Amino acid sequence: MSSNPLFLIHRMNLRKIIGAILGVLIIVASIYGAIYIVKSKNTPRPKPAKVVKTVLVDTVNNGVVPIIVPANGNLVARNRVELYSEVQGIFQRGNKLFKPGQAYRSGETIIGIDDAEYYASVQSAKSNLYNLITSIMPDLRLDYPEVTAKWQAYLSNFDIHKTTPELPEMSTEKEKYFISGRGILTNYYNVKNMEQRLAKYRIRAPFNGVLTEALVTEGTLIRSGQKLGEFIDTGIYELEVAVSKTFSDLLKVGEKVALTNLNGRKTYEGTVSRINARVDQTSQTITAFIEVRDPELKEGMYLEANLNARDETDAIEIDRGLLLENDQIFVVRDSILDLVDVQPVYFSTGTVVLKGVPDGTTIVSKPVVGAYAGMLVKVYDENTMAEQVSNPN
Repeated sequence: MSSNPLFLIHRMNLRKIIGAILGVLIIVASIYGAIYIVKSKNTPRPKPAKVVKTVLVDTVNNGVVPIIVPANGNLVARNRVELYSEVQGIFQRGNKLFKPGQAYRSGETIIGIDDAEYYASVQSAKSNLYNLITSIMPDLRLDYPEVTAKWQAYLSNFDIHKTTPELPEMSTEKEKYFISGRGILTNYYNVKNMEQRLAKYRIRAPFNGVLTEALVTEGTLIRSGQKLGEFIDTGIYELEVAVSKTFSDLLKVGEKVALTNLNGRKTYEGTVSRINARVDQTSQTITAFIEVRDPELKEGMYLEANLNARDETDAIEIDRGLLLENDQIFVVRDSILDLVDVQPVYFSTGTVVLKGVPDGTTIVSKPVVGAYAGMLVKVYDENTMAEQVSNPN
């Protein structure tokens, strides 16, 4: 039976049919598998949860905001003398060295110039005046006996080693003519002029202070008009500051000013002593001078001043970063950000003073990245949190 040709042919055909059917089934299964895979890729991804930002807020309470104008400058001694010589001679060594930092009391000699030669000339002129007055005494006794006593008293009090005393007052015209005709007035004023010049050989301290600059040394030949040094009063200083012309009508002489040094560790109290009436055309500022006294201060020190310009009523002060370019700030209404218009009245380095914000308005107290009107936010009250930290119970 197995060798029957017809049976073999039938068996072969059956195998072909079964193979064809299996092939079709595999193709159909592949198609359905591909469709399933494609559909699985189009499955929508889960949407992330919406993030609500937390913002710090504050409640508006309008009040009086003092406007403080910052300024700075270097201290300069209010009383300062530049020492110049009006005569010529050799600089003599004194009781104190003529060096920077040397202190002198009021009236004490700072510089002494050799005046021996000129002193002799002054003494000679005094002697001539004395002799001239003595020579007219016999004529006075004869012609004007009523004035002889006062001229005799003048001669008795005349000391050639002291300053020449003033001439007696001449009461009549005849007496004036007589005295003037003998050349006494001319000689007297020549002597007084020489005494004034003799005094310039000694430069004395006009006040208690310190020598800050010394340009000559002992033994130097000093010439007329030569600068010798600089002398300052170390008790009173002035701080020159430039203030915007906006506050020119607000600053007042006598107003107290708080001053701090460069590192902010030391505070001084000053007083506005002068205000310049002219506005600088380049910077549009005015110059104010603040007087300050403290033994620790030195000329040239850098100080910062806070000038109380004025008090702004019905206003608030916030960080400058909260003010937008179009003069608006963010407020929170029912957990949604909104914008309100405000009126800036003064800008400082880090803050701005605003008006036009109603009391009770909840404003954003810290800048929010990406904020926009209509944004949903969560309110975080900074003041409430501070109270909770300070009072944990």
